[in-house]
Amino acid sequence: MEANFWHDMWASGVVGFHQADINEYLKSHWPKLQLEGDEKVLVPLCGKTLDMLWLAQQGHAVLGIELSPKALEEFLAENNLQAEAIQQANHCGYKMPDMTLLCGDFFHLTAEQCQDIKLVYDRAALVALPEKMRQDYVSHLQAILPAKTQYLLVTMEYDQSKMPGPPFSVSEQEVRSLFEPFAKVTKVEEKPFSRKGVDALEKVFIINS
Repeated sequence: MEANFWHDMWASGVVGFHQADINEYLKSHWPKLQLEGDEKVLVPLCGKTLDMLWLAQQGHAVLGIELSPKALEEFLAENNLQAEAIQQANHCGYKMPDMTLLCGDFFHLTAEQCQDIKLVYDRAALVALPEKMRQDYVSHLQAILPAKTQYLLVTMEYDQSKMPGPPFSVSEQEVRSLFEPFAKVTKVEEKPFSRKGVDALEKVFIINS
């Protein structure tokens, strides 16, 4: 996906992937990670998801990375948040006591920026990328994240020939082929739903590297 695709989507205001509520899979499966409660969480391709607020409310420090400055500006404005503008390596962004939001290319994120990350929450990143980019995405995560990082991953599966992405269909087999070379993949939920009249499955995975 070219950067202009996402900039144009946010500029149009047509962001169907954005959820108006906290994700139910996040709330129901987060306790299974058996956390202390103050771990730092990476939210890749975060958009303006309210899930970041929920994570912060649980006591976690949040690092969000997003390509679109408009998405981050809307996140701050819509939630009445005050933030300090920052410049960090290859990214600009915003800093709050419990949250850092970086604007720029995910693939420019560095190990130094992620040195304190303990978990990745991915509801909308892997499924936002076309197949040819997904291996690069996982490889970059593996390269920049500390050992033993955990993941909570939400994907969807459907007949890609019946509907274009994003969000793209990512099969369970692909999830396993991407992560199992370096991690244990456990499917914790599978739920059918209909997307634009096409039968689909949402699947939730806990991944321990």
